[in-house]
Parts: sequence; C-alpha cells; structure tokens
Amino acid sequence: MAVDPIFAPVPQSQRPGAFEQLTGERSVLTEPDEIETDRDSFTPATTLAPKRRLIVESAYSFVDNRGFKETHSVPELLLRYGLSDRVELRLGWNYEVGGAPSEVSGTTAGEEEAALGSSKLIRESTLSYGVKIRISDQERWLPRSVAILQGYTPTGGASHESQIVATYAYGWTLPNRWNFDSAIRYGTETEEGDHFNIWAPSAVVKIPVGEKWAAHAEYFGIFTSGKERNTSKHYVSPGLHYLVTPDLEVGVRLGWGLNDESSRFFANVGVGYRY
Repeated sequence: MAVDPIFAPVPQSQRPGAFEQLTGERSVLTEPDEIETDRDSFTPATTLAPKRRLIVESAYSFVDNRGFKETHSVPELLLRYGLSDRVELRLGWNYEVGGAPSEVSGTTAGEEEAALGSSKLIRESTLSYGVKIRISDQERWLPRSVAILQGYTPTGGASHESQIVATYAYGWTLPNRWNFDSAIRYGTETEEGDHFNIWAPSAVVKIPVGEKWAAHAEYFGIFTSGKERNTSKHYVSPGLHYLVTPDLEVGVRLGWGLNDESSRFFANVGVGYRY
C-alpha cells in the first residue's frame, strides 16, 4: 500500500534534535565566512584560521595596577596559520614594561606579582609558539570546542624559564546569532624559585549589533595553587568590535578588577587581519 508523502516518516538524520525543538531553529554547524580573532576577548575563539590562510593579530594593553606602576603591553603579536581543517599553528611575540607583567590578555603567559609599593620597572619580552586543535563541531547541544597548547620563552628581562599554557575552550552560536563561549586555562609559573600553577576560567557572551558591529560582556578569573601565598583575582570586561571587511576586524576592550588582588582597570585596543 502506498504511503501518503505527507504522513511518511521523517528519516532519523532529518529529525530535529532537542536544540531545534526548543528553539525552532536548526543548529549551527558551519562557521561564518568572516574573521574571528583570539585577541578580542580573554576567552579565545572556538574557531580556527581557515586552511592555508593566515590571521595576524596585534594589540596594545594598558593596565592600571594597584599599589605599583602601570603596565604597557605591546604589540601582543599573534600569527595563526591554518595547517588543516582541524589544526592551527601559532607564533607570537610581546613586550611589556611597567610594575608587573600583564595578565589581562589571552596572549600573555600568566601572572607574576610585584611587591606592593615597589618602584622597580619590569621590562620583559616573550616569544610564544603552539598549536590549536579543533576537538568538536557544534551539533545540537554538542558545543564546538578547541584545545590550545602554547609555550612561552623569555627573550628579554629577568625571567629565563619557559612556561606552558594549556587551554580548553567551548561554545555555541545561538539561533539569534549570539555567541556564548567559555574556557579554562592552565599554566605554570615561577617566581623567585617558587614554582606554582595558574588556573584561569572565563566566559563571554558576544552579541551582534547589525552586520558590522558586535558587543561582548565577559568574566574571567586568575587563581594560583601551590604558591607560597596564593592569589585570587576577578575581572569583568565589556568590549566592542567592528568588522571593517570580512577579513579585517578592529576592537576595544575595557575591564575592571572586582577585588583588591586584581588590577584596578585595563584597556585594550587591537586589530586582526586574515590573509
């Protein structure tokens, strides 16, 4: 007996999942054909540089430290090259001068504390290198996710020890084009012979405003373990980004420390270009 096509069963592969039933929209499985930089928030992007394409990112950060000199961080250079659909190679360099190294940018290694009231001026430069790997693509409730393994080697300054930072980031693009991303970052650090661990959780909501603009609101924290005197720092940070072309983005981030151990204020302005 023929089956009326109107009442024919829907193949399993075409049936809506829980995400689609809840929202009435199809889940987002493909990445937009526009640049997404790692520098536009503390939380790294959950996308990679496209295969055989290069993303160049650069930024300047000003950090108003509590109790000692402010910090200037530039150029926060990061080169991201798409080796394949699932692997991105990374190379960067940065220079910092001030009362303490910057800790508010996703391109820096970690934290190092200066003595309160110290007039000492710290000058440091660091080479970074690593890889970013796509773990999963977004499918219904399954988030898109990436893992980043990055090394940092001093090229100038008092520090002479290399460090390793590992990051896991995941997120979803919602039907209304909002993006929610979260990450956990783990790194190693040494301070005057004291070896310790750094944990940095973060979460950001990115909201498109028209076709060119996007705003975000972010929280991130930086916590130490295994240190002689552990620290706990909390930040809140809004940002605004403008897509000049699909391959060129400029943006600004502001942030405030939420407790006495964190820096008082920071500002970051930067640019990203995709070749």
